[in-house]
Amino acid sequence: MSSRTVIRGGLVITASDEMHADVLIEDGRIAALAASGTPAAEAFTAERVIDAAGKYVIPGGVDAHTHMELPFGGTFASDTFETGTRAAAWGGTTTIVDFAVQSVGQSLREGLDAWHAKAEGNCAIDYGFHMIVSDVHDETLKEMDLLVEEGVTSFKQFMAYPGVFYSDDGQILRAMQRSADNGGLIMMHAENGIAIDVLVEQALARGETDPRFHGEVRKALLEAEATHRAIKLAQVAGAPLYVVHVSAAEAIAELARARDEGLPVYGETCPQYLFLSTDNLAEPDFEGAKYVCSTPLRPKEHQAALWRGLRTNDLQVVSTDHCPFCFVGQKELGRGDFSKIPNGLPGVENRMDLLHQAVVDGHISRRRWIEIACATPARMFGMYPKKGTIAPGADADVVLYDPQAEQVLSAETHHMNVDYSAYEGRRITGRVDTVLSRGEVVIKEREYTGHAGHGVYTPRSTCQYLN
Repeated sequence: MSSRTVIRGGLVITASDEMHADVLIEDGRIAALAASGTPAAEAFTAERVIDAAGKYVIPGGVDAHTHMELPFGGTFASDTFETGTRAAAWGGTTTIVDFAVQSVGQSLREGLDAWHAKAEGNCAIDYGFHMIVSDVHDETLKEMDLLVEEGVTSFKQFMAYPGVFYSDDGQILRAMQRSADNGGLIMMHAENGIAIDVLVEQALARGETDPRFHGEVRKALLEAEATHRAIKLAQVAGAPLYVVHVSAAEAIAELARARDEGLPVYGETCPQYLFLSTDNLAEPDFEGAKYVCSTPLRPKEHQAALWRGLRTNDLQVVSTDHCPFCFVGQKELGRGDFSKIPNGLPGVENRMDLLHQAVVDGHISRRRWIEIACATPARMFGMYPKKGTIAPGADADVVLYDPQAEQVLSAETHHMNVDYSAYEGRRITGRVDTVLSRGEVVIKEREYTGHAGHGVYTPRSTCQYLN
């Protein structure tokens, strides 16, 4: 039984085009597009017709950086794959790439299998995995080749968190050399964790225990230094590099310089760095703990450099680094010692809306919104054009977006499994109306109609900027 849907009369926006078009969906894929009102469009017939008049028709968002159920700091991220992917769907995101974790002493395969077990049968939308590599040795390097072959084509390393995820320069170089050969992409958390640990110890000894000191010890210069070092190690290895959650102007300058030299170096930032700042970390009565993440929030003046980086393409992707911890009982673990506050913010539901607000505010264009939130992450991580665009043959991951609707972001109305919103009370223009995942309606006119288990695991090809 073939199933057909037509979406009529919306403004279709992709990274490259805007056109008033009708979209024909057949068996979970985009079958055809035709300019609205033309004989070709009138010829589209289907059992289900969705009226998109007055709305944008955009590709489902691709969030290439989430941490569902991540163990961290003696607790776990509060969103499960079920709650987190449902919240993503509410926010117009139809694909996530989450991070499977290799613990020290464990094989990559054991870590990957554990994450498959967490996600399988529980996701409302499609998902893939990156692999966090915490223990580089000969066997790990061989396993990297096998993972690339089966569609896990990106590997994250940490210059931060000594004793947990940290890799030294030699381990990083070896993994980069391997990825240069096998086509994988190294994703780097670029902060000098060894130096930061010294500054943390000194701050605590001075009695500086409040959340705002989390931002003060994780200095922008130490992000820039690590970014520079990662770029040089990648250059030595002849490998591409993707730097995650870039937050500081000085780090962007390092990326821009490398790109000007023609190096395959890429960067992502996150909504929290674009919309929040150290002012939030300094909120009284321990409220600042809600905003503790790493890299940390920066002073407001860094935001202009981030927006400029997104416009000049020195930053290519906006992901969320969604890693929520409840204020009560989780963030509170760090009362009296900021270094014990679990690092992470909720955001998977807010990204598409906040970036539309950036369009309204004049920071980026509509097509750039789709580029940084849908198309580029899909290309960067080997899922395009199956994901990230509206074109014949693509998965029918489609969002009807109301650009005029107004909403107030709040923990009372969001669907993430966390007891606060990082954007509480923020008024924004634009809201998701209807969401299709592979042709199945998962949000219908602001009502959830999806189900756990609809989302399927998506193996990925290698980075499409390198082919």
